[in-house]
Amino acid sequence: MPADCPSDRRPAGRRTEQLPLFPLHTVLLPGVHLPLHIFEPRYRQLVDDLVRGVVPDREFGVIAIRNAVVSDVDRLGQLHLVGCTARLREVSATSSGGFDVVTTGTRRFLLHELTPSDTPYLMGDVEWLPDEPTLDPDGTTARTLAEAARTAHERYCDAAWHDDDWSPPSASTATADLAYRLAADCVLPLAEHQVLLTETNPLNRLRLVTALLYREAGFLTALRAVPMPHDELNDVVAFATLN
Repeated sequence: MPADCPSDRRPAGRRTEQLPLFPLHTVLLPGVHLPLHIFEPRYRQLVDDLVRGVVPDREFGVIAIRNAVVSDVDRLGQLHLVGCTARLREVSATSSGGFDVVTTGTRRFLLHELTPSDTPYLMGDVEWLPDEPTLDPDGTTARTLAEAARTAHERYCDAAWHDDDWSPPSASTATADLAYRLAADCVLPLAEHQVLLTETNPLNRLRLVTALLYREAGFLTALRAVPMPHDELNDVVAFATLN
């Protein structure tokens, strides 16, 4: 079983659903915005189906491609198994016949298989992947871990962005969502975003993101180099993954 597949998530008889899939060289996290420039005919059809209500809830699955050199997916093994649905928020047509869209990550899913379909875009058989319940999501342990994660995020942003405009997640951000919000501001390898997406324990996610951000802040400080500003990085990632 692939490492990014929760080991206890394939019991017999578990209810699954069909979901349109959009493979990308990026990981979408719940609550994080993802702008996309849509120009391929199959994904133009997907946007049209989303807008017209052919696909319910204006929602499709974003799932990461394992190999950076692969762009045309036709086998399950080319994909990570845990993805996140994207809900279509804004759509504008381009002069070339494509679309510029804004989406937001909503809920995680486990992809069981690619399924035959009459649609030009991929369809998958998926199972929703909720978080494990914690004893007290707002208790002392959760608050301590959240504070440590926010401190790591501040250190990273100070090292990476210096005086650029950035702000921490709202104080009201739920424990289950905080790791995603912190990671979204930072340039992390795809594999590590995937680990955060796959982790179903909110407290473990906070531990993971804290360790990752402290590590990356240490690298930035030691190398005296900074990544591309995050507002520019989003544009480059969206362009690179769709071209």
